[in-house]
Amino acid sequence: MTTTAEMLAHNPRPELGEVDVFGLTHPGKVRKVNADHFLVASFHRAIQVHHTSIAEDIGPTQTQNRGFMMVVADGVGGATTAGEGSAEAVKAMVQHLLHATELTSTLVLMSEDDAVTQLRDAVMEAHAKLVAKGTAEGRKPATTITMFAGFWPRVFIVNAGDSRYYRLRNNRLERLTKDQTMAEAMIESGALTRERAEQSRLKHVLWSAVGNEELKPDVTPLDIVREDRHLLCTDGLTKHVSDEEIGDRLRRDESAEETVRALVDLALERGGSDNVTVVVCRIAARKAPAGP
Repeated sequence: MTTTAEMLAHNPRPELGEVDVFGLTHPGKVRKVNADHFLVASFHRAIQVHHTSIAEDIGPTQTQNRGFMMVVADGVGGATTAGEGSAEAVKAMVQHLLHATELTSTLVLMSEDDAVTQLRDAVMEAHAKLVAKGTAEGRKPATTITMFAGFWPRVFIVNAGDSRYYRLRNNRLERLTKDQTMAEAMIESGALTRERAEQSRLKHVLWSAVGNEELKPDVTPLDIVREDRHLLCTDGLTKHVSDEEIGDRLRRDESAEETVRALVDLALERGGSDNVTVVVCRIAARKAPAGP
C-alpha cells in the first residue's frame, strides 16, 4: 500500500506562492443587484503569541497551507436580498470547516469517507442556517454552492445547484459537476433530449439548492496534479460562453487573472443577462532538481 509520504514525494504539495488564483464577480448588464459571491482561502495551523520573554524572533507562527478552498455561490431569485443567501451560505461553510474539522492531506488519504461526510455536513449546516433565517424573516433565501476543497493530493468538489466546476487536464476540458436543474433531471429520465432541454425554460429551474425545500449536495473526490487547471463559475458565464470557449481560454499561456477577465468580458459582450462570477486556479510547474 502506498503511504502518504510516498504519494506526496511523487506529487509534492505546492507552496502557496506557486498557486496562481484569481476570482472576479460582476453584476452583468441586466440585474441591478449582484447576488453572486466567491471566496478563495487556504487552511493553516497557527499559534498566536500573546506574551513571551524570548527577545528574538521565535520563528514561523503559521504552517504552510494544509488545504486550499475556492467557492462560488449564486443567490436564487431576483430580489434585492438574494445575495444575502449566497453570502450567508459561504460564511457558514467556512466556519464549519474552520471549527468542526481537522482535515489535512494525511487524514483525507486515511479516511476519505470521513472527509466527504465533513464537507457534506458543512453544506447542511449552511442549509439549516438559511432555512432558519427564512423562517424568521418570512422569506426563502436560497443559493447554489460549488466548492473546490483541496487537501493535496486529493480534492473534493462539492456542488448544489447549477454553478459549475471545470478541470483542464492533458489539454482536455471536463465538467465535473452536474447541474441540479429540472431540465437535467428530465434528460436523465429520458423525458427530454439534451437539444430540447437547451431550449427549455426548465434549464434554469433548480430542484436542489442550499436553503431550498430540497437539497441533495454532491461531493466528488478526485485526484489532483500540478498540471491541472481549475475553473469555478456561476451560470452567468455559461449562459453566454460555451464549454469549448472555456477550454480554449484555459489552454492559453496566461495568468489566472487574464483568463478570468477575458471570460467575464466575453459574457458581458454577449449581453451579460445575469450576474457572472469566475474563479480560476493554476499551479506552477514543478521545478527541476538542481544539478550537481
